[in-house]
Amino acid sequence: MRPFREHVAVAIDGGGIKGVIPARALAILEDHLGRPSREIFKMAAGTSTGAIISAGIGVGLSGAAIYRLYTEFGEVVFRKTLRTRAWPLVRYRYPLDALESALRRYIGERTLGDLWGEDPPIDVVITTFDLMENRTRFVKTWKEEYADWPVLKAVLASSSVPTFFPPVEARYVDGGVGAYSNPCYLAAYEAKFVLGWDPEETTLISLGTGRDPHRLSPGQVQGLWPWEWIGPVLGAFLRSADDQQVHLVDTFFDQLDFRRFQVDLREHIAMDDPSQIPDLTVYGTELGHKILTDQTDRALEMQARTPAP
Repeated sequence: MRPFREHVAVAIDGGGIKGVIPARALAILEDHLGRPSREIFKMAAGTSTGAIISAGIGVGLSGAAIYRLYTEFGEVVFRKTLRTRAWPLVRYRYPLDALESALRRYIGERTLGDLWGEDPPIDVVITTFDLMENRTRFVKTWKEEYADWPVLKAVLASSSVPTFFPPVEARYVDGGVGAYSNPCYLAAYEAKFVLGWDPEETTLISLGTGRDPHRLSPGQVQGLWPWEWIGPVLGAFLRSADDQQVHLVDTFFDQLDFRRFQVDLREHIAMDDPSQIPDLTVYGTELGHKILTDQTDRALEMQARTPAP
């Protein structure tokens, strides 16, 4: 692994229970460097499950502890009940109580302002979509308007995936509802234009939560009914948006030491399927080894060979 530069940031994708993958990878990186993530990264940006991990880094949790959070509480948070079986006849599949309880145990009651006031401070950037104002909110530790927000509230707001969980305070839902399921471009912008870091002295690590292998054949496409287009169209949007963020960083921050890491899933894994934690752990180990050997994602390599339109 090439040495990191003076300033190091991490950006972590959304993906529900698939947060096991980057959590496990961070634990491997920590073991390799002999330091916890809080000492490695000066800034952490995350969306949805990435917000959980970024907040965990901010409050000083190790990668192993964050991984343990997922393995201990995955079955509790995504417990199948009559409510989940009755969906879509109910408004959401899972109550927030179990997730809130699990996060409170690990994250505690600290506010975002508390994290910025520590020595050294850490810039934690969390995205959430505000339904009342119809915009993405960029919740940051240094922003005065969010200083009194509990870290727990910011994480819940970013993780409340529509139809899976109810909106927080009847207004905040998953930050990936906008264009920030992959927050690497947001992190690059934050590093240069907000924190004032010199890109030539900055390393940005971007961690994915697995690329879905599902592809439709021409025969399957021709046989789709109107309601069956929702899944393929949504999947194409998310994949395209993720790779677009990689392309934006690679294009506009070419002096940055940008490293995007991703793994290819061998089969589809639902974001609310904790039974897949053993397989996700294997993928996380794979991702960790990619980090240690600088095996960046093929999306980054393809962008390097493809001129911008």
